[in-house]
Amino acid sequence: MMSRPRDTILFLTIAAFVLVGIFVLSSAALGLFEEDSSPFKPILRQLVLGLGLGAVLFYITDRINFHFWHKTAFWIFLFGFFLTLAVFIPGLGFESGGAARWLSFGPIFFQPSEFMKIGFVMYVAAWLSSRGKDVGSLQFGALPMFLMILAMGAVFFKQPDLGTLGVIVISGFLLFFIGGGKIKHLGLMGIFMLILLAVAIYFKPYTKDRIMVFLNRDYDPQGAGYQVRQASIALGSGGIFGKGFGQGLQKYNYLPEPTADAIFAVIGEEFGFVGTSFLVFLFLFFLWRAVIVLRSVPDVFAGLLGSGLVILIVVQAFINISALAGLIPLTGLTLPFISQGGSSLAATLAAAGILSNISRFKNR
Repeated sequence: MMSRPRDTILFLTIAAFVLVGIFVLSSAALGLFEEDSSPFKPILRQLVLGLGLGAVLFYITDRINFHFWHKTAFWIFLFGFFLTLAVFIPGLGFESGGAARWLSFGPIFFQPSEFMKIGFVMYVAAWLSSRGKDVGSLQFGALPMFLMILAMGAVFFKQPDLGTLGVIVISGFLLFFIGGGKIKHLGLMGIFMLILLAVAIYFKPYTKDRIMVFLNRDYDPQGAGYQVRQASIALGSGGIFGKGFGQGLQKYNYLPEPTADAIFAVIGEEFGFVGTSFLVFLFLFFLWRAVIVLRSVPDVFAGLLGSGLVILIVVQAFINISALAGLIPLTGLTLPFISQGGSSLAATLAAAGILSNISRFKNR
């Protein structure tokens, strides 16, 4: 039993995310209504598989001393890596929309990459905290880090899931820098990643299409550019205060994936600039509070682990928001805490539980 309480402000911020997510999803799900199904099924799945499982994982990870993750980081990462590879096993992996990203257990679909991201951050944090000054060397710092990312890149390239790979690359780079990596080594790794991105564009036509849509909004308006165009209409029609809860129109047979990666556009249409600004502020406040907490944690591993988990959540959030706002190419990533996806919400709450546990050890 922990002797110190968790950081109250951080906990209330996490709770606010969950409440906002369920509230917004209850409206966005109306766009999935069909005569032979209920629009509330996504909400039920989110409550049971996402929030229910996530709450259990939050409680468990909040009670486990963070030193446990230091001892088991390699094995957790290895397990997550091979579990992600399992999506290619016939009969176990499930493919949808040309992507093999899920494991199927009867009626339950599970996306292992959501938990592998956490395992990756754990391992990198443990590795960085044990390397000391060697992190600044090319041979013992940048090269092993690059090989780790390259190994995961091969898996996500095969799925394909370049959006998740992007989150891992950015998070890994930032965590490497925080842990003592040199900027010149990050620049060198960045050049290699750009070369690999060019290869991905060549072999994965959908990536090229998304970049073309980003450069030219009129490119393939009924195909590759359709979702971005509909998201722009939703965000633009919301105005300052929005049309009101449940009053959005784009979620009805216009905006693809209104409960998943495009849910930010639904927020923009129904709650306007005020609603989207509030959500952006909430993510920034979460980042700010986490920084305050982690700066006062005396353990190096705890600081790196907490930083990595916060970076994972915030980076993915702003990639999703930026893509729907047309600031970067579309990625297909979900919005943490908000989008439909049991695996995503459960994994995010598990990460939040670890962060909550770390906050118990901050200097008062």
